[in-house]
Amino acid sequence: MADSKTKRRFYMPSEIATHSTEDDAWVSFLGKVYDITRLIRENRGHLTAPLEKAAGTDISHWFDKETGDIRTAIDEASNLRFYFTPQGRFVHIPPKDPTPCNMDYKPWWNDDESFLVGQLSQKTRWLKIINTLSRQEHVMEVCSEETLQEILDRFLDSNKHAASYTWKRLGKVLDLNKTLEENSIPDESGDFEKLGIPDDMYIPAVHLYYNDDLTEA
Repeated sequence: MADSKTKRRFYMPSEIATHSTEDDAWVSFLGKVYDITRLIRENRGHLTAPLEKAAGTDISHWFDKETGDIRTAIDEASNLRFYFTPQGRFVHIPPKDPTPCNMDYKPWWNDDESFLVGQLSQKTRWLKIINTLSRQEHVMEVCSEETLQEILDRFLDSNKHAASYTWKRLGKVLDLNKTLEENSIPDESGDFEKLGIPDDMYIPAVHLYYNDDLTEA
């Protein structure tokens, strides 16, 4: 698993799930990933309870996909529109009644500058990395949108010298600036699923060939 302090373009649901406490809280929604740890810390109380419970999960169902705002409904008694939060009112959601309140702030779900971490991967896949020098094999989950360079950066957590190898597939040198798909390594898990074959029956492999220079530790 990647270091939580490592800045990436894309994150997997499995990564977000590791940030599931009130002191380390990430959520994803509408294709983006947010770190709401500071929001919870600075507003600790009953309004953070729904956020704490949701930490580590995707909360897209809280939002209207067309507007990007929290879902709304019409109150039958007052005929007024209000934010629909069956999970409980949370930080920056005004009270349901029309009592005047201070709205001079940017809701956290619209404040990308303060809370956005990166994008949520729309499809993850598995990759086997074979070190031809040590004969070691490593299977890892990666984001399909990532380039080989970004996958290499992830692999550095397992092999700090990963950048000192040439990455190949079936003898062909791979372009680190391209994705697996762009390097002619398609994701065939969907085909296996249609055939009723477990998707871990076949995991595409890349081979690492040792170069002369070792990366500094």
